[in-house]
Amino acid sequence: MRKKWVLLLVGVALLVGSLITVILISDFNFTHKGLASNGTPAVEAKVNASKTQGQQSSTALTNSQFIYQLNSVFENAASKVKPSIVTIFSEKIIKMRTYQNPFSFFFGPDFFNQFGQGQQPKQKRRPQYREYHEEGMGSGITITSDGYIITNNHVVSGSDDIRVKTPAGNTYKAKIIGTDPKTDIALIKIKAKNLPIAKLGNSNNLKVGEWVLAIGNPFSQKLHQTVTKGIVSALGRSGLELSPYENYIQTDAPINPGNSGGALINLQGEVIGMNTAIVAPSGAFAGIGFAIPINMVKSVTSDLKTKGHVVRGWLGVQIQGVNEDLAKALGLKENNGVVISEVTKGSPAEKAGLKVSDVILKFNGRKITSPSNLAFMVTQLPPGTKVTLEIIRNKKEKKITLKLGQMPESQKLEKVSSKTPEIDLGMEVSNLTPDLAKQYGYEKSRGVLITALNPSGPAARKGLKTGDLIREINRKPVSNVREYHNVISKLHRGDVVLLLVQRGKDNFFVAIEIPKKK
Repeated sequence: MRKKWVLLLVGVALLVGSLITVILISDFNFTHKGLASNGTPAVEAKVNASKTQGQQSSTALTNSQFIYQLNSVFENAASKVKPSIVTIFSEKIIKMRTYQNPFSFFFGPDFFNQFGQGQQPKQKRRPQYREYHEEGMGSGITITSDGYIITNNHVVSGSDDIRVKTPAGNTYKAKIIGTDPKTDIALIKIKAKNLPIAKLGNSNNLKVGEWVLAIGNPFSQKLHQTVTKGIVSALGRSGLELSPYENYIQTDAPINPGNSGGALINLQGEVIGMNTAIVAPSGAFAGIGFAIPINMVKSVTSDLKTKGHVVRGWLGVQIQGVNEDLAKALGLKENNGVVISEVTKGSPAEKAGLKVSDVILKFNGRKITSPSNLAFMVTQLPPGTKVTLEIIRNKKEKKITLKLGQMPESQKLEKVSSKTPEIDLGMEVSNLTPDLAKQYGYEKSRGVLITALNPSGPAARKGLKTGDLIREINRKPVSNVREYHNVISKLHRGDVVLLLVQRGKDNFFVAIEIPKKK
């Protein structure tokens, strides 16, 4: 009996041990997937790992394709415009007239002074001339197959010789068709045929953050057709004092000296801006560059080509920005728009009923953000254009419709240009009206007011600024534009002209060399 019980206990123990082994092997999972089958955890782990690797491989492949496609976009855009980008070489010859005593070479300038003033021989001071050569380089964009090229005014203005080198390696002599210092735009022409041309886009469609490429010739002709990449950092930049009418595209695409007049393009290969300036505290690119919107370039060059000068629309008001204090004083809810401080007699603004203290909020439905913003909008339209202004008068909103007139400065410049085409100091002047005298603080002064400057012209290089008052030329008082041009017209190329200038309450002299004839 004992043997039977022993065998029974051994059998039970073996059975219990087998059950425990099965439970341990199944990891206490009694579901179907917990059992050894096609759905075991080990097999599923391998399958999941395989799927993960496949997804990673697929993702990596997608990234590679994206980068390749992006590279192709940049390459295609650049290839469309590069053949139309030219290098512009300019040369200025400045002739300075000096005087020297004929005996000073042998005895020195003070030799005769030691014998007393009465013993010094009376000798005429003979004029002598010295020539200085100034060379410059910039970029240009070919816009017609027969040789019309757009560039910056400061690249070619005042040059005695302008030459253009195409990407094909051919060099041509160029002539200036027209320049507009107020926007720093110039149109030049070379005698050529079948030139590659750039496609001009629509700068109104630009968005901040959009990718752009800059193409030009920085520093040296050895670096011609350099392409750099960036984004549109901002739109409508103004108040930079680079030109009277500012509405710049700001970009971080690297731009350097020599890029002026080159192209800023979108990824469709369309020119949407002309590179013109940089902020360079250290003298080199610092991540902030500016381009003139191509729509402005198209408008200006169209006038230069057909009329030889730019005709601009005119409203006839003096305006200023609305700050927080003005907004409170005028009873405005927000400090938006611009306030009218003066209405010119006989102007379109006066005829339409605009009044001092009116606040202009919108121009043709577009919000006004600053005085320069409104000035830009007005001057981009031709005289006779019908426009609508949305204003606030006595805390009430009102709409006024009027037709723009022609800016008086355009008419004055057109009249005097035929009389004095040879003399160019790189500035434009206007009569000192009572309103302008009050605005600049020149009520008790007489002279002509500098209203525009060529950034690279003789006047700007000598430190003159917009708003300076020219009181005398070669010690002769001038009180209006006619007198100014009469005096200037009697000077000769290579002469040095002496100006008495007033800036605020300060008076000072400036000597400017008149560039040699082109």
